[in-house]
Amino acid sequence: MGRKEEAVVEAFHLRKTFGDLVAVEDVSFCVMKGECFGLLGPNGAGKTSTIRMLYGFSPLSGGTLKVFGMDIEKDWRSIRARIGVCQQENSLDPDLSVEENLQVFARYFDIPLSEAKKRAGELLRFVGLDGKREAKVSQLSGGMMRRLVLARSLVNSPELLILDEPTTGLDPQSRHQVWERLEALKLQGISIILTTHYMEEASRLCDRLLIMDHGRVLAEGTPSDLIREHVGKEVLEVGNPPDGLKVLIREKGLEHEDLGHRLIVYTDSAQKVFETLGKHLGEGSCLLRMATLEDVFLKLTGRELRE
Repeated sequence: MGRKEEAVVEAFHLRKTFGDLVAVEDVSFCVMKGECFGLLGPNGAGKTSTIRMLYGFSPLSGGTLKVFGMDIEKDWRSIRARIGVCQQENSLDPDLSVEENLQVFARYFDIPLSEAKKRAGELLRFVGLDGKREAKVSQLSGGMMRRLVLARSLVNSPELLILDEPTTGLDPQSRHQVWERLEALKLQGISIILTTHYMEEASRLCDRLLIMDHGRVLAEGTPSDLIREHVGKEVLEVGNPPDGLKVLIREKGLEHEDLGHRLIVYTDSAQKVFETLGKHLGEGSCLLRMATLEDVFLKLTGRELRE
């Protein structure tokens, strides 16, 4: 987990319950200074419940949690002053202009008005909204709103930025704009905790990842380590596989998933597997590709739809 003195977040055996519902059960991890740490999981996995404990919004039901070396239950006010939070929900004030949303939020941190105006201008330039400073929030596109929420979370110059699905619902262009801003923040040394459903986002931004489901940790590591450990380097996908092929794959002990209409084989050398299976592949479609984080995610959390 790294040396303790470098840890920005130290979470041990976290537990969160809502009545009889156990949302988080025995979750432990550390976030190191200057890294982007990702929390991945299906809907209802416990990601949001976990990060809400991190910034003091939701009290712990069990375990211990330190941020900047301080106990979240005792020093949450001091901690909140040093973190920025970008929540899933759009909580911008529709009656205020883009610039006023930042200035008013800055006052919650006792930032003087002159300094608040200066920071608002700098942040609007940073997120590419300088030309919209006088516009009402209702006039912004979805992507602009998310960038404004990101800018607002940076008003207090946080050392730790917590982002809960920051690009959900955005078009590809808007998503990439947010990614570029987050990469710039990483270069500034800001620590980031990110939840996301986009595997490309996690692979691009995160130094380390924790995959969870049903409130528990399934795996933790760098994106490349998780891919190598759980699925191998490459994937062979066979559409409409004949029964004989399925039997052969089982006989050879190849790691695979049988989805009925599609067979997925995980390997460190898909080309060799392809050559070995050869004529047994049948006339169905066949695809050789590199393994991805999405393969890991689906293998660990399953492929069924979640509510």
